[in-house]
Amino acid sequence: MTAAQNTGPGDTTHFGFETVKLAEKQAKVDDVFHKVANRYDLMNDLMSGGLHRAWKSALLTAINPAKDRPFHHLDVAGGTGDVAFSVLEAGGPQTDVTVLDINADMLRVGRERADKRFPDDDRIRFVQGNAEALGLPDNHFDCYTIAFGIRNVPQIDKALAEAYRVLKRGGRFLCLEFSHVDVPLLDKIYETYSFKVIPPMGRMVTGEAEPYQYLVESIRKFPKPQAFAGMIEDAGFRRAKFTPMTGGVVALHSGWKL
Repeated sequence: MTAAQNTGPGDTTHFGFETVKLAEKQAKVDDVFHKVANRYDLMNDLMSGGLHRAWKSALLTAINPAKDRPFHHLDVAGGTGDVAFSVLEAGGPQTDVTVLDINADMLRVGRERADKRFPDDDRIRFVQGNAEALGLPDNHFDCYTIAFGIRNVPQIDKALAEAYRVLKRGGRFLCLEFSHVDVPLLDKIYETYSFKVIPPMGRMVTGEAEPYQYLVESIRKFPKPQAFAGMIEDAGFRRAKFTPMTGGVVALHSGWKL
């Protein structure tokens, strides 16, 4: 898949294990996150057994925001602010973060949290927008992150092309995403946990099972890490690589705009 793939009105894609029209997927994904926005952290805990906090810590280490110079960070699909808050706390006084998310409810939660955690701090802003058409300036950001969000983007190649466009030369693309377990026995345990435990647990805790069913299905439809690394390079990035974590449950992908 190239970074300039053309699509037509009859094109289809996947929504979990369901085949849907490409033009319909975004609305379906939006509905999922409207339902879970107020309990997004709880959703992540359910999906990962709490491990998402350690994975995001590894992401922050890779970001390594500058402490003594301006550092412009873009976090896409990060509406509730987890990654953005960590970047602000780790960076220096000239660090700023733009949080972009397509879902208004996720952004509302993030703004409410930011008002409590960083009152009157103009170094963070929340923007509603689409990963496939960011509406942000060229060559502006030092780092672009997307954590557990890119598998929900209908046209991943377009999102990668946009990431490349908005990064400065020398800027880094980082993507944390669920991946494909390749450890014997762990893969069976993970499969059972995903399909037999997570959706019923989601219904019990939040009253909604369907969003969790979609999310575990979407993980299985996401490209394997080697294939996704190829997509990152197709978008123009160099030194694309990935680091599996927790036996391949997730992978941290990276590339540089050189």
